Amino acid sequence: MRADRVFAYGAAAGLLGDLLLGDPRRGHPVAAFGRAAASVERALWRDDRGWGALHTALCVGGATGLAALARRSVRTSPAVSVALTAATTWAVVGGTSLGREARAVAGALAAGDIEVARERLPHLCGRDPQALDADGVARAVVESVAENTSDAVVGALVWGAVGGVPGLVAFRAVNTLDAMVGHKSPRYRRYGWASARLDDVAGWPGARLTAVLAAAAGGDRRGAVRAWRADARKHPSPNAGPVEASFAGALGVRLGGTLAYGGRVEHRPVLNEAGRAVHLHDIERAVRLSRRVGWLALGVSAAGRVLLTVLLTRKGRTA
Repeated sequence: MRADRVFAYGAAAGLLGDLLLGDPRRGHPVAAFGRAAASVERALWRDDRGWGALHTALCVGGATGLAALARRSVRTSPAVSVALTAATTWAVVGGTSLGREARAVAGALAAGDIEVARERLPHLCGRDPQALDADGVARAVVESVAENTSDAVVGALVWGAVGGVPGLVAFRAVNTLDAMVGHKSPRYRRYGWASARLDDVAGWPGARLTAVLAAAAGGDRRGAVRAWRADARKHPSPNAGPVEASFAGALGVRLGGTLAYGGRVEHRPVLNEAGRAVHLHDIERAVRLSRRVGWLALGVSAAGRVLLTVLLTRKGRTA
């Protein structure tokens, strides 16, 4: 079986598994990777970029190498190759858990329990929830759904189309390391620099595809494109900017503004100033848009894998 069909069948099965089952309840491979990365950090940590780069290379390289060995061991069996791709896709994507957590916060807000909503918010993002009112919590959830659609679904599919199982694993390893050490705290400002920069590079194609698909699948295509073009560059993240701006325009809401991370306050530019403030019902709209974007990304990634396979085949014939 050709590599493009292995990826298409396996990724579709994995995405369906995520839809039906969500993340594995126990023994999650991403959690295991996180524990291993934390152990490496304890051994290597220095307030130095070089040691941080070594940490990144060992963790990402080790995970990707193991994935490559696994793929190589099953390459003679198309059925097992599809199963491995499906299992890996299921393990690395997190669209269903993203929607579940977003809806849990929405449920607490609908019940008028702002304290429970604040307690649930850190499951989605790292910002401080205590100073947020109901609309502020709702806005944070919509922003997190937008950004994590790229990080937890689309980006993985894009790199899976490029590199198969090792591509899926490499992207999730990079993204997980960024979440662990890539933030600008005193401990990680230097040590996490390599992980943060690598995550920016790895997330670039998935973020742009997410923005395009959000515009295509949202309720206001022109508004999404307009907000993306006008406001994406204002965001401090090169990848979150296009995604959040496109979601804001597609949903007709304003995102950005004042928020707090780890005790420090940030005043971010408003994305889609023509939109209205985020309300409770926009959480469900964002989750549904995220789901549509994920399935569209599967189709685009599978088509891209077919094209890549054809090009490589032609190159081999002419070499």
